[in-house]
Order: sequence, then C-alpha cells, then structure tokens
Amino acid sequence: MKPLVDPSIVAQADGIVRVDKADPQLRYAFLPIVFPSSHASNLMQLRNGDLLCVWFSGSWEGESGVAIVLSRLDHGSKRWSKPIIIDHHDGQSYQNPMLFEAPDGVLHLYHTTQPSNGGENQARVLEVLSHDGGHTWSQPRQLLERAGAFTRHPMVVLPDGRWLLPLTVMTSEGIGSGADTNYSVMDISADHGSTWTECAVPHSEALVQPTLVEVVPHKWISLFRDRRSMWMYRSESSDGCKWSEPTKIALPNNNASTQMIRLKDGHLALVFDNTSKTFGEPASQARKPLSIAISTDNGETWSAVRDIETGRIGYGSLESKPHIPGREEYSYPSVFQTRDGRIHVSFTFRRQTIKDVSFPESWVAAGSTQGQYRPSR
Repeated sequence: MKPLVDPSIVAQADGIVRVDKADPQLRYAFLPIVFPSSHASNLMQLRNGDLLCVWFSGSWEGESGVAIVLSRLDHGSKRWSKPIIIDHHDGQSYQNPMLFEAPDGVLHLYHTTQPSNGGENQARVLEVLSHDGGHTWSQPRQLLERAGAFTRHPMVVLPDGRWLLPLTVMTSEGIGSGADTNYSVMDISADHGSTWTECAVPHSEALVQPTLVEVVPHKWISLFRDRRSMWMYRSESSDGCKWSEPTKIALPNNNASTQMIRLKDGHLALVFDNTSKTFGEPASQARKPLSIAISTDNGETWSAVRDIETGRIGYGSLESKPHIPGREEYSYPSVFQTRDGRIHVSFTFRRQTIKDVSFPESWVAAGSTQGQYRPSR
C-alpha cells in the first residue's frame, strides 16, 4: 500500500505564502498543523485587512475533543500564524466553523457540536464572540434550540438589515443510511441573532449545505450539495425567506461541500469538486479534482473552469482509504475575494492540513479542467 502521509507537505505546513514556480500568478500556503486531522475551513477578511481562516482539527471528524482553530494572515504579511484554539470540549466533536463580522464590528463564530458518541442528528449550533478582531473569544452559547442543525456557509446580511443563516437539518446519524432525508432551511433574525425564524426550502430532501449570493437587487440564488452524489441544485428567492423548489443544473456534485461568492465585477465564482459518482475511475466518493468556475450571467451558465488541485496519480477514492490523515481528498472549499482583487481559496488538503491558494480572476479562464464539467469554448 502506498504511504498516505507525504512528509514534504508536513515540512511545508509552516504558513509561509509561496509563489508557484511553474505558475507565478498562483500563490499558496500550507497552514500550520495543530492536530493530526484538519477539515472544513472558512475564510474572512477583517476591516483592517487581516485574513482569517477557521477550521476544525483533532484526531478525526466526530471524535472527542475535535476543536475549532483559527490562523491569521496579518495585512501585508507573507506568513499565516500558528493557529489558536478558539473552542473545544472533551466528549464533544466540533465541526464546520464560519465567521461573520457584524455591522457593529463584533466578530461572530458559529459552529456545530455533537456528542462524540452520537450522530449528526444530535448536533447543535454554538456561537462564540470576539471584540478584538479574533484575538480573544467568549465562552460558547447555544444559538438554536433545534437538534440536527448544521452550519457550513457564512451569514448573509439582507438589504433590510436582517441576518440570514443557511443551515442543513440532519435527520440521520451520518452521511450513510438515511442521509437522503437531510434537508436545508434558511434561518432569519431581525434582532441580531437573539431569535430566529425558519424559512423552508421546499422539497430540498437530500440537498444540503446551501451556499447563496445576491446576484441582483432582490434576487438571491442558492446552490446545494447533493447527498446522492450526482448534481448541484439551484433555488431562487426575492427576499431570502421564500425559496423556489431546487432544480438540477449542469454542474456535478460528489456529496461534498461547495462555496460560491459574487466578485467585485459582478461575476460569480464557485469552487467545487468537479466530479460525481458517475464520472471517473474510481467514481464513487472521489473528492478531486477541486475546481473553480466563473459565471458572467448570474449563475445561468459557467463559462470558465480551472482545476485548483488535481491530486496524486494512482491514489483512488475515499472508500478504499482508512479514516486517517493523508488520504486522497481535496474538498470543503472556502472562497473569498480580498480587497486587492485576488481570489483566495482555502480547502482541506488530504485531511492533513488546510491549503490556501490565491490568484487573479483572469487565471481561471487561462487554464482548464480534468473534471466532469467542461464548458464549451
């Protein structure tokens, strides 16, 4: 059996931002390793220009003591900081953190927690706060009463000032049997997170982790992960609460998370694993290649796609690999456009660490993909 853990990656996990020698437009960094396994990062830039990255790290997803950690790229710096532990609790497994800087400047971090011996349908959403830009944090409080609620994508502020939190409701213990009954909701708060109203996404069973953007005034679109490992689905709303029934689009999904943002020029950027269970060898559960797609027509079509990470040759799907760091997986992306115009993408790199890459938007159209969806040129 081939070794899974690559010592050269461990050696490079020093947070230093490097320029790719073969592609000078591309910069990358492997974030410092805290615990053996890392997953599910999210990026956010503070008003002072610092770039923050949060993720969960521990022995393995779902096990006791898995923590929420944060690394910082100070404005003007070329090195990500050693991560700090924001939140952890023995007997609990923390997952899927995301950051939100409220209009009053308070930094909110939301994440899920579940008993380490329990299923995802027992998960709760916790909130911790920072009043100093993420250097120190409050004790956690439970945000929602609902069991099975799962975070993944950042909070959105609606035009009228209300907060919208996209959520998955987990009805099953995990992603195996019964996962096709998981569904999505949008929770909205008119009092800065004190109370929440649930907005349904009709007929969203098996469609989870909604990522959403406002494409034009009073038109929101959301894309969904497909538990059936086939396709992405799309829903629309005029107010953030009343959503259309999701419909299938041309982009594949492999039952892994995606993320979408609106760029400064109005284009959409979507990062996803460009594969499904019907594509490639082996087909089932592969989490590569990780690709970025650009849409210039509000997500109706995706005219440019380029691979960010294609993976190692000769390493197969997740099914044949044990639950240990080093397995072949490039997944759970976060995408953010910083004030200098560069697009940053952080993602799970073989469950060993988090990798951050950045590039200009023009970089996407200058490349191609080995994945399933290939736009006509």
